[in-house]
Amino acid sequence: MSRVTRSPTLASPRGAGVAWKNAAVAPSFTSTANGTASGATRAGDPTRQLLRHIMVVGGTLREWDDLGDQRWDERVDRLGAIADQAGASFLTLRAFEPGIDPVDLQWWERQVGSCHVIVDPCGDGRQRFAEAMQGLQPDEPVNEATVAEALYAPADCEPDLIVVLGESTRLPPSLVWELAYSELVFHPMGWHELSPDDLVEAIADFARRERRFGGLDDESDDGS
Repeated sequence: MSRVTRSPTLASPRGAGVAWKNAAVAPSFTSTANGTASGATRAGDPTRQLLRHIMVVGGTLREWDDLGDQRWDERVDRLGAIADQAGASFLTLRAFEPGIDPVDLQWWERQVGSCHVIVDPCGDGRQRFAEAMQGLQPDEPVNEATVAEALYAPADCEPDLIVVLGESTRLPPSLVWELAYSELVFHPMGWHELSPDDLVEAIADFARRERRFGGLDDESDDGS
């Protein structure tokens, strides 16, 4: 399968007036023996979570480069197939941080079924945010919608689920804006250890949660 590549900047294609929306994922999402996913996908199931955009964050740029083209192609195809089966329209793979002795890698994308897979090597969230601001047109309003559109394009929605490869005691430097509303699932493992089953497990975890979209858990009236 071919790749579509471009420079790793935020000059992403952005659609004017695109309405962001969400799809759904079945809570009974499980793994099969060959690393693919299965699960109930009944449209009328009221327990299903909204899941349109999945992001997997892990590894340094040097670790990304060490993976090699063949393993990259296999990883994108297998993870993209799982995201597609879960009902997600977008899967973004992003570096955890630049790391020591970073290499210059290309942004690229691939369509896997109905899922658009985005391979984004930018490991510095501050750089990403600055470039997004620079990319806004002079007559374009600066608000939550326009900033999010610039940061996530070609995806037309924020990540619902972010899978972080690492300990929960440290957040990725590549994430700044994304942390506000997304559900985080941590897998304490290295980039080379990531398997399709790890993504399946994270999606199942997400499906069991009650999303708060940045809010706090409700507290009882008596303060207990």
